[in-house]
Amino acid sequence: MPRPARFRPALSRRARLGATTVAALVAGTAVFGVGQATAEHSVPRTDKEIPNLTQVQDKIKAYYGDTVTADGEHYASPHSNYARQVRGIEAKARTYLSKALARHDRAGKQTKPAIVLDMDDTTLLTYNYELQVGFHYTEESQDKYLAHTDMDPVFGMNRLVNWAHAKGAEVFFLTGRKEAQRDWSVRNLKNVGYGVPLDRRHVYLKNKENPPAYLPCGGTCTTVEYKSGTRKHIESLGYHVVANFGDQYSDLSGGAGDRTFKLPNPMYYLP
Repeated sequence: MPRPARFRPALSRRARLGATTVAALVAGTAVFGVGQATAEHSVPRTDKEIPNLTQVQDKIKAYYGDTVTADGEHYASPHSNYARQVRGIEAKARTYLSKALARHDRAGKQTKPAIVLDMDDTTLLTYNYELQVGFHYTEESQDKYLAHTDMDPVFGMNRLVNWAHAKGAEVFFLTGRKEAQRDWSVRNLKNVGYGVPLDRRHVYLKNKENPPAYLPCGGTCTTVEYKSGTRKHIESLGYHVVANFGDQYSDLSGGAGDRTFKLPNPMYYLP
């Protein structure tokens, strides 16, 4: 985030789509069955090629184990298929980091090992916000939500991050959220258990009005340019990015990182 209005045409920077539609667009391969649209044939010829929007939303809710409180708030269940999938990714990341950090220590490298993590749906779960706004993002609704509400941590990611930091990894957060949301974002991370440094040296937000000099694209960067350029900047400060975490492929593309870990997110697609 930030993001455009949901289900708008392709000119929007962030498009809200069904899970299978997103998979096809991101992977660039045909994942649909017979009679359904593919990434190569993205303009449907008939209505039969379009996933039913209500059914897609119902599947998303089931995947997250939608839980509704007495006051109408929606939360993902720790027993959901989403939570189980995330736990599997975290287990692989922990195994990898244990070895990568140990190798780094044995090699006696001058650089310090680091991990870089996206924020929305990588370290903080947007599910409650998404359901509250009916999958219809606006900057105004996001600002209102973040100003007064803490998003839950993505299941187990706070523990993984704290563990990696204790093992010697420097932790950096790199988000597409705008600079004006810094205080709310840092407050949220602290309140849900991310016990790592959260100053300006460790938390990077997008500043279109005053972009940093290390980004040649300035305020017009694509997501890939902004994120990969910032990771390269982090490495220029004397760190070596051993792992990069994100829920979008654009969080992970562009280099500057030994290994990437993709978190699941069927709710939206960010090119």
